[in-house]
Amino acid sequence: MSATEYVQIKDIKAGMRNINAVFIVLEVGQPILTKQGHEIRILRVADPTAMINFSVWDEAGALLQPGDIVRLTRGYAALWRCSLTLYTGKYGDIQKVDEFCMVFNEELNMSEPQPALAAMSQGQQHSHAASLSLMPNAASDQVNNSKQDPFDSQQKHKSYM
Repeated sequence: MSATEYVQIKDIKAGMRNINAVFIVLEVGQPILTKQGHEIRILRVADPTAMINFSVWDEAGALLQPGDIVRLTRGYAALWRCSLTLYTGKYGDIQKVDEFCMVFNEELNMSEPQPALAAMSQGQQHSHAASLSLMPNAASDQVNNSKQDPFDSQQKHKSYM
């Protein structure tokens, strides 16, 4: 049995699959309800190399708190609203492994909106549009189309070093 290889956040690209990573939760966004009654939260997470948005569905999103250190296995990355976002995936798993003990980088934001990148990937994703609509975490057509910011602007920013 081989050892698990972990990906650094700075190396994550749209379309990657089977991502294993360890990161700290910096912020937990407000819940967004889907038409089917699922709750989605966008978490801002980071490791020593960069930070990224992480979409978590239902109970897992409600349980994670800022400062939790999380291990993601079998995740995937995709663009959502022109921003690189990490997802657990159908067979993915997230586990809380520790708290408050991780050096992280907030300078490099991998989820910074990149409209040019989104336009380039649109052509590639058209051929996969049918399969994306069947994925449980394909939020684009399941999420209520409200333009709310997933992060509460009134939350205090905390440092976990």
